Amino acid sequence: MLVSTIPQYVLGITNAKADLTTTDATTLYTAPSGADFNSSVITSILVHDDSNNGSTLTVTITDSSSSVFQIFEKAVAGHATEELLTRDLALKEGEILKVQASDANRLLVVASIQEFAIHRTPQVDL
Repeated sequence: MLVSTIPQYVLGITNAKADLTTTDATTLYTAPSGADFNSSVITSILVHDDSNNGSTLTVTITDSSSSVFQIFEKAVAGHATEELLTRDLALKEGEILKVQASDANRLLVVASIQEFAIHRTPQVDL
């Protein structure tokens, strides 16, 4: 995802992972804050239930004013894997992506993320 009015460069690609061992909201990813960062793009959120029972995952975004926005509530069958996103999800600097399971010790979550910087990092030939 590119914001055409702002020069952006991919700074890094990462996978944020969580094994939801409790029913508490768990921070999966926080978009970097700082002078060099301006956005992150979540390209995939996979959730897997590794039990026979099934469970429900709730996904929220907390913004810089601490407002919480629920973006998904998805039931996942036992031993099933679900992709939550059909389109990219953009996060501004400092926004927090949280996940919460309805049952402990059943769900695993992986989010694939691209982080964008305002400035290009010089490459050094080795």
